[in-house]
Amino acid sequence: MATERVLRMKGGVGETSYTKNSLLQRKVMMKLKTIFEENVKQMMSNITSESCWRVADLGCSSGPNAFMFVSNILNIMDNASLSLNRVPLQIYLNDLFGNDFNTIFKLIPEFYQSIHQEKGDNFGSCFIHATPGNFYGRLFPDNYIHFFHSSYSLHWLSQAPKTWSNIAEPLNKGNVYITSTSPPSVYEAYLKQFNKDFNLFLTSRSEELISGGIMVLTFIGREKTKKFNNPAEVIGMVLNDMVQEGLVEEEKLDFFDLPLYGPTAEEVRQVIEAEGSFTIGTLKTMKIGWDANLEEDVDDSILDSKMRGEFTAKSMRAVLEPILSVEFGKDIMDELFLRFAKLVAQLIDELETLEYTNVVVSVTKDP
Repeated sequence: MATERVLRMKGGVGETSYTKNSLLQRKVMMKLKTIFEENVKQMMSNITSESCWRVADLGCSSGPNAFMFVSNILNIMDNASLSLNRVPLQIYLNDLFGNDFNTIFKLIPEFYQSIHQEKGDNFGSCFIHATPGNFYGRLFPDNYIHFFHSSYSLHWLSQAPKTWSNIAEPLNKGNVYITSTSPPSVYEAYLKQFNKDFNLFLTSRSEELISGGIMVLTFIGREKTKKFNNPAEVIGMVLNDMVQEGLVEEEKLDFFDLPLYGPTAEEVRQVIEAEGSFTIGTLKTMKIGWDANLEEDVDDSILDSKMRGEFTAKSMRAVLEPILSVEFGKDIMDELFLRFAKLVAQLIDELETLEYTNVVVSVTKDP
């Protein structure tokens, strides 16, 4: 089944929805606010005579985080334009066709109302558009967009990597993602797919950006020395246990691989430099705990490993349930994520910290 038909965050506003369980992604955006602001201002200094600014958020998903991006860029550009004639701002929110755009649309009137209450009429016009489609390909006309942003989306591949053998055999038997014990062929297949996809992404965006336009991209990345880089590794362990108990078909697990790859910072650099359309500004890594989905006002000192496991499970369920339920069935999702929470709690007791390594890169389109 085509990845773009089933890959989406869990829609709606229920207790297990992405809308209710995307605080981790919001915290990442907040940590990178300074980098974001610096690059928006740099873009505005690169391009000084525009009648309309056009900005796109690629992989916007659903819920309030999309409007955090819109609010941030509106405030930055509005403040930077205090001494200038304000020009309209067009925002394009992009995700795959199965994304829950309806939840976003319902939040737009409330967002506009909050902006008017905060700023009155003393700010430039802002128009929000939805742009469904696959960002591994073209989305906009040539030389059209001034600024691209993408957070926690580009580690998703266009498809899971395939075995290069003519024989139908599992690429990554007993796992759904790269683990510390995976053979080199698994890593090589994932890296090959990432290089292909990211190069296509860069080529597409270089045609759509105007000269001097900027992109700020954030990936869930990887460190080669870490035992656990991504909770997806733990999902594979849980599914393996469920196979042993007859709750999941072994063949389904063996032939299922998540279309997900966490690149190292160096792997990101190599693809950008090889593609050749951009100059790298910022390239850095940043860490955040798997359990960062917990509320801001929760006292860390009262959290035990069980609670941290549960917060991690809520975050991962909002992200992975749609694609996992297509393959393994909706009926096992409660049991799967209950076991996942318990196993993460055990790993926290053993390892103390479980963290994402995030790769952040900003690039400018060359003349």
